Amino acid sequence: MGGIRETNGSPARILVVDDEGSIVDAVATALRYEGFEVEEAATGREALSAVARFDPDLIVLDWMLPDVEGIEVGRRLRERGHRNAILFLTAKDGVEHKVEALRAGGDDYVTKPFSLAEVVARVHAILRRTAGELPGDVLRYGDLVLDEARHEVFRGETPVQLTATEFALLRFFLLNPRRVLSKGQILQNVWRYDFRGNSNVVETYVSYLRRKLDAAGPPLIKTVRQAGYMLEA
Repeated sequence: MGGIRETNGSPARILVVDDEGSIVDAVATALRYEGFEVEEAATGREALSAVARFDPDLIVLDWMLPDVEGIEVGRRLRERGHRNAILFLTAKDGVEHKVEALRAGGDDYVTKPFSLAEVVARVHAILRRTAGELPGDVLRYGDLVLDEARHEVFRGETPVQLTATEFALLRFFLLNPRRVLSKGQILQNVWRYDFRGNSNVVETYVSYLRRKLDAAGPPLIKTVRQAGYMLEA
């Protein structure tokens, strides 16, 4: 089967990190079957080293690791400027834990126990909404500029650092300025699956995006009660 490829035609690279060998083996095997180039790690330190060497497009990262927790690995990577997409694996299914994972730089999460089919589907979805399918345009609205080819966002002269999912969400707003976008439309076009009917992830990411954009200028994303959200200066 053909996995998602980078712009140079090579297979997308994925790092699988978990201290349970059976999980690493199962997930890595399933992803290799999909056509991805896969490397493995069992600890947080191994993961950080592998990212520096392997530079994966996406990291499947367990939360509970024996040395450095996955959530801390995610934070360190973001602090160091790494933009690798992250899919967290976690046995913690509370809303507060999911929010913490997203705040630590995660692009998505899967709760244990999980099916391999779900992991593979979410990997594909994350990679689709990162740079691989973007046409390379520069989108503008007011003082907001999004450069798809460079994966950069500016408000005026101020750079705005976004995760891959925040970038994809902003891109969807910029493609539809001054239009009310429902949570369902956002889920379908940004996440590209129904997220099992859970639209809370939209609220979470809109709040993250607002916080980052509003730090550099007047509010841009408005809530339209019982309808959705709108990008309007």
